[in-house]
Amino acid sequence: MKNLTMIVGFVMLLAETGWAAPARLKELVAIEGVRDNQLVGYGLVVGLNGTGDKRQTIFAAQTLANLLGRMGVTVNPQAMQVKNVAAVMVTATLPPFAQPGTRVDVTVSTIGDAANLQGGQLLLTSLKGVDGQTYVAAQGALITAGFVAGRAANSQTVNHPTAARVPSGGIVERASPSQISATSLRLQLLRADFSTAARVAKVINERFASQGTLVAQAESSAVIALLPPPAYSARLVEFLAEMEMLTVDADRRQRIVINERTGTIVLGKDVRLAPVSILHGSLAVEVQTSLDVSQPEPLAAGTTTVTPSVGVGSKEDKARQVSVKPGATVEDLVRGLQAIGSTPREIIAVLQSMKAAGAMDAELEVI
Repeated sequence: MKNLTMIVGFVMLLAETGWAAPARLKELVAIEGVRDNQLVGYGLVVGLNGTGDKRQTIFAAQTLANLLGRMGVTVNPQAMQVKNVAAVMVTATLPPFAQPGTRVDVTVSTIGDAANLQGGQLLLTSLKGVDGQTYVAAQGALITAGFVAGRAANSQTVNHPTAARVPSGGIVERASPSQISATSLRLQLLRADFSTAARVAKVINERFASQGTLVAQAESSAVIALLPPPAYSARLVEFLAEMEMLTVDADRRQRIVINERTGTIVLGKDVRLAPVSILHGSLAVEVQTSLDVSQPEPLAAGTTTVTPSVGVGSKEDKARQVSVKPGATVEDLVRGLQAIGSTPREIIAVLQSMKAAGAMDAELEVI
């Protein structure tokens, strides 16, 4: 059976733009130099119940042989055959201002053909940053979010048993490179926008500027330079803490997000539309094949044959109309389309046609 569906829509509209919502500076900006740092390392997991790397994963045996060699045990990697060891990559995120002795969580992932990390123990692993320096030493028991039950064809796998975490398994050995300079303090907008940058600088100056001296100056759509006022010259942390609590009307672009795979539409409630009329109809063509069996009479000199029978049918619905009143939003438009029986995919097709025709100012993002 083959089905062909065509959707036709005619749209004419004008959209109003602009939407603002008050937010704390803590949610809008980041302080330059105050950032996380990603770490990575290579290690071994032991104690597996026969679910480790197989003989084909050569580097796992070589790593184990090198480890034993440093402990005074000489073993030929080619002669080793162990099933309870897995080679893994270990990753972690070093938070800003982390000091030696601070504990962080680490994530362990297999890089060979190990089938399951459940019950494993991560051996001491050095985690390094992009500068090649060791910042964290990780070791501990693994916690997996999945499991494998059964054997061969009669098995059930839940989640990903080849990835695990070691809560608080990493200990910081070197201080984080994050730092704050009072002479060159800068804020970075998480979403670059000239309007928001100007508003952030204005709010900060209204709160901290004195005697005509500006505290904040927007350098671009993403960067605001700060000069702490003299009253806070020795209290930089207090200045930043108080500044983060200031609220700003952040300016954001109107956006409609569409997921065609799942038929999901996420849209701004306050996207305004001008009066619009939509004509929507559908045409379905169905081709169906059935098999007829022809059987000869008893004792007749004949054979049973099967003959195909092809039928073609078509159905076209009448055009359905939706009218949107002045001042309506995209939410009203979607509700109107739903009222005439439109499916999520049909609504997506209408929205995409509107954007392609230049009739909608809101940003349309398809994921």
